[in-house]
Amino acid sequence: MPERAAVLVETVFREAHSLKGAARSVNLKDIESVCQPMEGVFSALKRRSVALTPTLCDLLHRATDAVTRLVSSTDAECAPEDRESDRELIRQLGQASAGPAPVAPAEPAPAVSPLPGSAAPATFPPAQEPAAPRPPADTQPLPAGTVRIPVARLDSLLMQAEEMVSVKAAAGERLVDLQEISRALASWKAESTQWKERLFEAGTPQANEWQAWNEAHSNALESRVAAVAQALDRDQRATRRMVDDHLEAMRGAAMLPVATLVEAFPRIVRDLARDRGKEVELVMRGTDMEIDKRILEELKDPFVHLLRNCVDHGIGKPAERAGRGKSPGGTITVSFNAKDDRRVEIIVSDDGEGIDPDRVRAAAVKAGVLPREAAESLDEQATVSLIFQSGVSTSSIITDLSGRGLGLAIVREKAEKLGGVVSVETRTDVGTTFRLLLPMTLATFRGVLVREEEQTFVLPTLNVERVIRVKPEAIKTVENRETIEVEGRVLPLVKLGDALGLPSRRSRAARVLSAGPADYLAVAILSFANQRTAFRVDGIIDERQVMVKTFGPQLRRVRNFAGTTVLGSGRLAPVLNVPDLMKSALRSAAPARAAEETPATGRRLLVAEDSITARTLLRSILETAGYRVATAVDGADAFAQVRDGNFDLVVSDVDMPRMSGFELTEKIRGDKRLSGLPVVLVTALESREDRERGVDVGANAYIVKSSFDRSNLLEVIRRLI
Repeated sequence: MPERAAVLVETVFREAHSLKGAARSVNLKDIESVCQPMEGVFSALKRRSVALTPTLCDLLHRATDAVTRLVSSTDAECAPEDRESDRELIRQLGQASAGPAPVAPAEPAPAVSPLPGSAAPATFPPAQEPAAPRPPADTQPLPAGTVRIPVARLDSLLMQAEEMVSVKAAAGERLVDLQEISRALASWKAESTQWKERLFEAGTPQANEWQAWNEAHSNALESRVAAVAQALDRDQRATRRMVDDHLEAMRGAAMLPVATLVEAFPRIVRDLARDRGKEVELVMRGTDMEIDKRILEELKDPFVHLLRNCVDHGIGKPAERAGRGKSPGGTITVSFNAKDDRRVEIIVSDDGEGIDPDRVRAAAVKAGVLPREAAESLDEQATVSLIFQSGVSTSSIITDLSGRGLGLAIVREKAEKLGGVVSVETRTDVGTTFRLLLPMTLATFRGVLVREEEQTFVLPTLNVERVIRVKPEAIKTVENRETIEVEGRVLPLVKLGDALGLPSRRSRAARVLSAGPADYLAVAILSFANQRTAFRVDGIIDERQVMVKTFGPQLRRVRNFAGTTVLGSGRLAPVLNVPDLMKSALRSAAPARAAEETPATGRRLLVAEDSITARTLLRSILETAGYRVATAVDGADAFAQVRDGNFDLVVSDVDMPRMSGFELTEKIRGDKRLSGLPVVLVTALESREDRERGVDVGANAYIVKSSFDRSNLLEVIRRLI
C-alpha cells in the first residue's frame, strides 16, 4: 500500500473510531452499530488482511450514506425498510472485516426485477493518490503562527483591495492633470515674457514694476507646481507599487487548490455510473494547482454537467464497449494545466463512443436552432459545436438526468460569464474532449480602452489579438459586408457602434469622407472560440488594469456588456462582453431568423393516470399552460381514446391496472397511424431497469415523480410538439 494511501486509511480509521465513541456517548446506537464494523474494515485494511477493491469501496460508500442518513434523521423517521437495509449493511461490513472483500455488493431488493442480461454497475476509485483528509474545521488544531478567518471576511478584504485599483487609476489621472497645469503655466510664462518686452519698449514705469512683480510670482508658482508634480509622481509610483503588491497578496490568500473542487467528483461519477449500469474510472491530474476560489465556486455546476455528459452519453455499457473491442470499463480524465500566469486550461475527456455529427445535426434542426439547409452546410467541427446550443440533445429519451439539451448550454454560458471559452473535440470510437480556457482570477483584469461615438468602452485584453491602423481604401466589400485583409486572411469588419446599436451622429459615408485619403482608421481585432472579427472604432485610448463591477440583480444579463468600470477621471466605462459582441456583429450584417416557438393554444393532450389526485394535478398544470386536455383512468382507456381521437401528445403513468404505461407505449408504437405520437412517462419507478424499459418500448421522455417539476414537464412537452 503506498505511503499516502496508508496515511489515508489511518486517518479514516481514527475518524470512524471517534465517530463511534461520540455516538455511544449520546446514546445513538444505530450510528454506533454501523461505525463498529466499519472501523473493523479499516482496521483490516490497515493490517493488509483485506484488499481495497472497487467492490469494497462501494460497500464503504453505502456505509457512509447510511451514517449520513442516520445523523440527519430521528428514530421516528426511520422507515422499516431502512432498518432492514442497515442490518444487512452491518452484516456485510462484518464479513468484509473478517476476510476477503465481498464478491458483489448486495443492494436492497428492487421494486422491479432487473432486465435479463443487465450488467452489474461498478465504479473504480480515482487513479491518482487521494490527498489525506483533514479533520473537521472545528476540531483541527491551528498550526503555530496562523489564525482562522471567516471566508466572508476574506472576501470583503479582497474586494476592498480590488477597489484600490480605482484609487491607483485616479492618482494617475491627477498626475496627468497637474502635468497639464504645469505645461499651461509654462506657456503663460512664455507669453508674459513677450508682453514684458513690449511694455519695456513703451517705457511706462508702472507697467515695468507690475511686470517684475508678475514675473517673480509666476516663477515662484512654477517652482511650486513643479515640486508638487515631482512629489505626486513619486507618491503615485509608490502607491501603484503598494496597491499591486497588496492586491497580489490578497489574491494569493483567496486562491484555493483545485482539490477542494474535485473532492466530490469520484462520488458523483460512482453514483452516476452505478445508476446507469456502467463501469467508469476517474483520473484527475493537476489538482494541486491554485485558482481563485470564486472561480472554483462558479465551476461546480458546469463540472457536474460535464461529468454527467461523459457518463451518460460518452461511455457505453460494458457489453457495448466489449463489442467495440474496448475494455468493459471506461475512463474519464480531468486535468488542470496552467497556460500562463493568467489562464488555466481544464480538460475533461472520456474514451467513449464519440459524438455523431449526423445525430447532432438532426437534433439541432428538430430543436429549431437552424434550418436543415444551413445545418447540412456546416463542417464536422461546427456541427459538433452545436451541442452547446440550448435544446440540442442527442439523447433518445428525456430523463431526470439528460435529454433536455441544457447541460452543455449551461457550461458554455458559465465559461463565457467567467471570461473564458469552451470547445469540444471528438473522434468516433475514440472519445470526446472538452476544453475550458478560463482566467485564474476574477474582478480585476487588463483592458483596452477604446472610444466610439464619444463614449469610452473597455475590451478585455485577453480577447484583443492586436490593434492596427488601416487606410479607408483598404476596406473591401464582399457579399455586401465590409472586410479587411490581415496577414493574408480576410476578416469581417464591423463598426463597433453598429454592433452595439449606438445611434450614429454622422453617416458612414460622411465619416469616411471626413477621414480623408491620407488618414488611418483604428481597428481592434478580437478573437474568441477560434473566430476572429475586426471592429472599427473612433480611437484607441490606452491599455490598463481595470476593476469590473457587475450590474447587480436588476440587470443580471445585458447583451454585449459584462459590467462596468470606474475610470480615474470618475467617468463610467462599460466593459464589453466579447462572445456577445461577436454574435451582435453577425446580426448587424445579416440578422438571424429567430426560431419560432410552437404556441400551446389548440394542442390536444391525453393524460393517462389511475390516481385521481395525480390526474387532476396534471390536468390543471397543462390546462393552465394553454393546452386542451383529456384524461384516461388507465392504459386501456387511454389507447381506446387515442385510436378514436386526434391527440398531439400522451402523458402517462406506468403502474396502472388493465394496461401499464409501458404496454400503452408499445401499442402506440405498434400502430402505423399512431407510431409517431410523442409519449411522456411520468412515474414513481426510478430504477435503472425501468428507465431502460422506457427506452426500449419507445417513450420520448421518462420523468420521475420524486424529481417532478412543473416547468420541466412543460419544457419537455414544448420540445416534443
